[in-house]
Amino acid sequence: MSKSLRLLMIASLVTAVAAGCKNEKGEVSEYESGAAQPAFAFTVYPGAKYLAQLTDLTKQAHKVVVPNEKEPPAMAIYDSEAPIEQVAEWYAKSYGFNTVAPDATNNLSAAKPPAFYRSGDLNADLVSIKPVLDKMNLKVDIAKAQGKYKGANIDPRPNRPRVTLERPYFDVTTQQVVDRTLILMARE
Repeated sequence: MSKSLRLLMIASLVTAVAAGCKNEKGEVSEYESGAAQPAFAFTVYPGAKYLAQLTDLTKQAHKVVVPNEKEPPAMAIYDSEAPIEQVAEWYAKSYGFNTVAPDATNNLSAAKPPAFYRSGDLNADLVSIKPVLDKMNLKVDIAKAQGKYKGANIDPRPNRPRVTLERPYFDVTTQQVVDRTLILMARE
């Protein structure tokens, strides 16, 4: 399982209440490395809400998964009411990709497409990361994470993060499935 997919699963499971979140309007959020120019930028889907608590929890989870790294990669988590297909197409176009392939095989092509849809099971994902949740002292009722989700992966570009989408996702803070599109952007 890839690091980005593992982080998305963790993110989808540690979704926090949107308190303290703010609306964004397709803005670019920059992370600077002390240089005059931004070292890394996130392009935010118009109208998406920044989830500060979820971003912080995901960074903590990354430290549990990869304890030897000093700092987790630059990341930001947002969510949107927009359908996942609309969000995926918007990111694919903003990254310069023609379209989002129906799956990772891209009609059995030898090359994996740079943007593709995927699917999964909320309960199976939660079970697979239960050891991480336990180390973080998060008590989760696995039985409540029921249902399938649709996801999308958008490959990174120079100075732009990998984007991973999921709808619906399981919110461990409220112990319920949330029918919104989760947007995880992480530098590799």
